[in-house]
Formats: sequence, structure tokens, C-alpha cells
Amino acid sequence: VQLQASGGGLVQAGGSLRLSCATSERTSSTYAMGWFRQAPGKEREFVATISKSGGITYYANSVKGRFAISRDNAKNTVSLQMNMLKPEDTAVYYCAAESAGWSNPVLNEYDYWGQGTKVTVSS
Repeated sequence: VQLQASGGGLVQAGGSLRLSCATSERTSSTYAMGWFRQAPGKEREFVATISKSGGITYYANSVKGRFAISRDNAKNTVSLQMNMLKPEDTAVYYCAAESAGWSNPVLNEYDYWGQGTKVTVSS
């Protein structure tokens, strides 16, 4: 299973970015997908997750109402739309795949990880 995250960059506070994660065909519609982030000097933390069908989503309280996770199984992609970005959203964002298939906020239960894409939000 290969995951390739992209879409990071530098944005001003209040702006938007859309992250994408390209998955292999095996992952599409079989695995739950999640986005996690790791800020400098901090542990990796949960951001958002979506079930294998796309019908169930779950968000960290810190991003609820600002971020939206979605997936297109036909195109083997998972996206994270990030709006109203704040400086505290600055981190490397990782996409991950979890074989049970249900939306899952638990980092250690994910089986595969992408390489990460850096998001910097300036104040």
C-alpha cells in the first residue's frame, strides 16, 4: 500500500489549503483513511478520519467546523479541505490507511503512512 500526500504550502492565517493523498487501488474502498499532523517539537496527533465507504467522518475538536475530509474511491484519492487556517495548524500533515475500514482516530491502529506534506500558516 502506497500513500502520497501533497498540497502543503505557506498560507496566511484565515486562508485555505486542500491536501490530497493518492492511494493505491488496493487501499481504495477497503481501508479507512486518516489525516494526522505533527508540529515541531510535538507528538503526532489526529486530525480527521473517514470510513472506507466515505459515510462516516470524525474530526479532532481543534479542527471541527474548519476542516473537511472526503474521498473519491474511483480516483483513489483522499482530500482534506482546510479553511480558516490558524498559525497553530502549522505542521507536517500525514495521510494514513487503516485496515479495519471504519473511521478511527487512534494513531497506533493505522497500518500505512504517507511521507507527509508541510503546512505553514503565517500570522
